[in-house]
Amino acid sequence: MQPVGPGTVYDLLFDEGDAVGPGLPDAAREIYAGNWHLPPAPAHRPYVFTNFVASHDGRISFDEPGRSGGGDVSRHSRHDTWLMALIRARADAVITGAGTLHVARHHFWTPGQVFPSDAPFFAELRAAEGRTPAPLLVVVSASGDLPADAHALGGDRQPVLIATTAAGAARTRARLGSRPGLDYHLSPGDSVNLAALLADLRANYGVRSLLSEGGARIYGALIAARLIDETFLTISPVVIGSPPGRPPRPSLVEGVGFHPDDPPRLRLVSLRRAGDYLFQRSAFL
Repeated sequence: MQPVGPGTVYDLLFDEGDAVGPGLPDAAREIYAGNWHLPPAPAHRPYVFTNFVASHDGRISFDEPGRSGGGDVSRHSRHDTWLMALIRARADAVITGAGTLHVARHHFWTPGQVFPSDAPFFAELRAAEGRTPAPLLVVVSASGDLPADAHALGGDRQPVLIATTAAGAARTRARLGSRPGLDYHLSPGDSVNLAALLADLRANYGVRSLLSEGGARIYGALIAARLIDETFLTISPVVIGSPPGRPPRPSLVEGVGFHPDDPPRLRLVSLRRAGDYLFQRSAFL
């Protein structure tokens, strides 16, 4: 099937990615101006990649009521949303946090949600790569404070795994009741063990590729635990800033800090352009 695409092809500036793992079908390569090979998963966890859009000043949200999503940062760029859909299409599961679910209550974490005109093409790609029709949605919440009215928690369009604690699971079950397509991963104590969660996803849920669409804190926790393989980052040509007298608007990584002698490092793998937008793909070293 021929995809509609974002309107114009991406402008490839350079690509030094390794040709390891399955690549994109010809129709996607024409739009993306090159290939994206998805490496095989490690034996003990999925291959993990992330996708963010950030402003010129490195912020990922305006953090205003009703205006907290990435669409306001990207200005709803079709090139950004098409790439977002492509990345989702290659994920067996998508991980996010309770905070994201609270501000995106009508959202489903599927390719067709963000780029519906190419939903049939992305469905075909998922089938060709042996994936389920919709990715497993993994929601991380130690407290279990999840919105009962979030559409994705209905369980009818997307299977959901809630990663929480025993206390969090009790709270979630009391709030959501028994719903089809809903499962739980429990961590001991009062926090979610991400390494154990990823091991469970690989061993018991068949997840080979995991896309993180959590916020800055989940991203920071995954980096700190050395559980990220690569990241896609769209640089949007806007400046967000941070108003005085209130908490700072979130940057790409929050909740962790690294020592100046040994911060995590990335290698820039590829760079594309569409108008004033830059699309980076980088691998963690």
